[in-house]
Amino acid sequence: MEKAISPRSLAWIAATAFFMQALDTTILNTALPAIAKDLQQSPLQMQLAVISYALTVALFIPISGWLADKYGTLNIFRFSIMMFVLGSVSCAFSMSLEMLVFSRILQGFGGAMMMPVARLAIIRTVPKNELIPIWNLMAMAGLTGPIIGPILGGWLVTYASWHWIFLINIPIGFIGVILSSFFMPNVKNQLNKFDWLGFLLFGGGLVCLTLGLDLVSETFVEKWQAGSILAAGCLFLVAYYFYASGNQHALIPLSLFQVRTYYLGSWSNLFIRLCGSGIPFLLPLMLQVSFQYSADYAGLMITPIAISSLVSKPIIRPLLKLLGYRKLLMINSLFMAVSVGLMALLTIDTPLWIYISLLSVYGVVLSIMFTSVNTLTVSELDKQTASAGSTMLSIIQQVGIGLGIAVSAIALNFYRTLVEPEQLQQSFSYTFLTSSLFGVVLLFVVAKLKKNDGDNLH
Repeated sequence: MEKAISPRSLAWIAATAFFMQALDTTILNTALPAIAKDLQQSPLQMQLAVISYALTVALFIPISGWLADKYGTLNIFRFSIMMFVLGSVSCAFSMSLEMLVFSRILQGFGGAMMMPVARLAIIRTVPKNELIPIWNLMAMAGLTGPIIGPILGGWLVTYASWHWIFLINIPIGFIGVILSSFFMPNVKNQLNKFDWLGFLLFGGGLVCLTLGLDLVSETFVEKWQAGSILAAGCLFLVAYYFYASGNQHALIPLSLFQVRTYYLGSWSNLFIRLCGSGIPFLLPLMLQVSFQYSADYAGLMITPIAISSLVSKPIIRPLLKLLGYRKLLMINSLFMAVSVGLMALLTIDTPLWIYISLLSVYGVVLSIMFTSVNTLTVSELDKQTASAGSTMLSIIQQVGIGLGIAVSAIALNFYRTLVEPEQLQQSFSYTFLTSSLFGVVLLFVVAKLKKNDGDNLH
């Protein structure tokens, strides 16, 4: 008997995956100093534990659409949750940074398929005129992860141990498996032969590019070695471009980017993450390492971003109807650049109300950005391009996260060499200002949208 497809049920299933990933990330960011101390590492050199996850997700996302087409969305979604939970358990028992990075890679293999497959099920089964409310429902439920994450992570680190930030994924994963078994359809699609050469070229390019950027800021490798990995990444991606040109059976068909809204939405997604992905990494570090706050207090200080993101979701659709995608995204890009830039002015003496107000504004802007850009990006895709389009969107988002954190880490370590050790706060301030420049670039990207772009979503 075939399952009745409920868009709201699919949104809640996707929200479970979103919740697990968001909870994991925000908990980890708050717990990095404690983990670094236990593993005898510098907290300012722990970004590889975050980036390794994003790298693995980016590498294996291209397989997710093909596997979902072959084995069905339900089967792959349940498998991905189980792999994510297995990686979480391995993280909890890690005794070294190397073991933690390996475990994060295992987590990333599961995470590479969770959200893309859930998103693919939504794109294929939900009518376009219902996409915005379903996307909002998914995001609103999923955004409880970033609210709970910093508080729970700080509390667990302070009063229990950091190991529990990973073990908590076990019951959440169990809920996700149960929900999907009842409400997710096992949608399959016409299967093409998997493009292994494209996978090696494209995946290799993404991994080398992001890893090379991260290694630039590390001290255990020579700069020429990091530069060589970066160069290899660029060569792989150039080779993929020539390989995929005119090849409709390529892993990611370049014809996708002939759809103007998809093209502009993809670039917007990248610059949103280059501007904002370093913030959840930088703020907990600054609060604990520079301001000397405890982990639980630092966790509480991060929550205004997530709370404001959550409560602002209901206003996004009315704003889009009132202003249109182009005007709203231009306004938001400006606010995003300014709010990230103003974080450079935060000090230990900043009044609490100013701090909360700034982070709340940033959270609202981020929320509007994510929903607007993501729905606009997929708005013109048909059923034939939905799988590749959803896959590529997920890749861009994960690569953007990895690049955003890597660029923030490079900037932070560079500015640390320019100031005295006791002036660490200045290094954070300069890094926030550097990140805000990507918001300015984002403004120019969304300005290329047309006034009526996204009207088919209303």
